[in-house]
Amino acid sequence: MRKCCRDFGPRLSALKERLGLAWADDSLLHLALTHSSYPYENRSSGGDDNQRLEFLGDAVLGLLISEYLYRTYPRYTEGELTKLRAAVVCEPSLASVAGQLGLGECLNMGRGEERSGGRRRPSILADCLEAVLGAVYLTGGAAEAKRIVTGYFVPMIDQVVQGHREQDYKTLLQEKLQQNSTAPLSYTIIKEEGPDHNKVFTAAVVYRGRVLGSGAGHSKKLAEQQAARSALAQLQTGDEGLS
Repeated sequence: MRKCCRDFGPRLSALKERLGLAWADDSLLHLALTHSSYPYENRSSGGDDNQRLEFLGDAVLGLLISEYLYRTYPRYTEGELTKLRAAVVCEPSLASVAGQLGLGECLNMGRGEERSGGRRRPSILADCLEAVLGAVYLTGGAAEAKRIVTGYFVPMIDQVVQGHREQDYKTLLQEKLQQNSTAPLSYTIIKEEGPDHNKVFTAAVVYRGRVLGSGAGHSKKLAEQQAARSALAQLQTGDEGLS
């Protein structure tokens, strides 16, 4: 498997130490850190990106978090467990863990994406984290993936359970933006998928004609809350030009 051309150097070594996993072959980790913009700009190289690993890592993360919640909170109903999982397995949380691991500095991406701030973009960081988890699962198995997921996500779960689950991100976002402007916010459902009994909605929050964030949930209200939470995470990265 072709390794990406970016010289990761000490940053990649530091990432491997934080992951605490012995990599017999770095190729999977390199692939997990390759954003789709890189092979797009370098089509002649014939390289791959991390999207397939992201698909796998998404399933691994969802399963491990679900198992932890099932075993830790035996009195919670299915609906309560679903809400708790959605509050933890979301773009802002994944981007936060990616930041702790320093994935943004290790990403291999196209120049255009990098110039537009791709290394700090929550959606890209969240996707990269899932890809890395996919690579960890293939390299070290479920036990290693569980160790990493537990280490980084259990503190978030504890925080949510201790009283932050019902935080109103829509209100927080409105209050933050209205410090400088009275322009209205709007929410729109941009996608619906799944069977009627288990439908997943994706919402986007729009401000001054610009999509600030998106999020998914098993109800329209939850999807809107996750979209607002994603927008707040974007603002916290120092995004400008919104006032």
